[in-house]
Amino acid sequence: MMTDSEAPTQPIIGQSVYGSTKREILLMLKREGQTDLQSLAEHLHISKMAVHKHVRELENHGLVQRITLRGSKGRPRLGLQLAPKAASLFPRAYAGVTCAALAYIEEKLGRKGVEEALRRRQTETLVGYKEKVDADSLAGRVEQLTVLRDQEGYMAEEKKAGPSKYEILEHNCPIIAIAEDYWEACQVENEMFKKVLDANVETTHRVVAGANVCRFLITPKKRPQSG
Repeated sequence: MMTDSEAPTQPIIGQSVYGSTKREILLMLKREGQTDLQSLAEHLHISKMAVHKHVRELENHGLVQRITLRGSKGRPRLGLQLAPKAASLFPRAYAGVTCAALAYIEEKLGRKGVEEALRRRQTETLVGYKEKVDADSLAGRVEQLTVLRDQEGYMAEEKKAGPSKYEILEHNCPIIAIAEDYWEACQVENEMFKKVLDANVETTHRVVAGANVCRFLITPKKRPQSG
């Protein structure tokens, strides 16, 4: 039976206990990593005083902490970032159960067994993804995959990175607890993206490696020229 600590955490955007302004502050800090009161005020279109009041409440709940931001010039200024406790507000994809299962597989079958288990799960996920990611153009498939990933709690967004180049940014990593112990999870995920998008996919940043975002650079496959 799954314990409360192992159940997937409800996304912060779906928790009515936090007002929309506080949710937006938490989401912006999740996306940006760190920011200041002025930037929050401009983003939310409210006064710095109003932002400060919301931030103080989040601080009191242990969800936000203050840091010192150093710019290229001028004095250091007060900044904000999520406190460790805030991690529980974002989806985690049954991390406790999955890690325990993978540890058991590793004990019995070694790392190759873990990789095989992850690939088997990828095969199952791939079927569902391909049913929903079926646009004729690469741009369309990137958009469809981004929507799917966002619905799964990855806080995903897409960006144009240049001519025929796209990026998918994922600001939350529900599988981070798994990836910390089993790097193969990230490799298998990259391979799945390649198959779903029918494109080249390079993972340039990873949350598990210390980045603030998982960033996937997507480019078209080179097709063999006929004749």
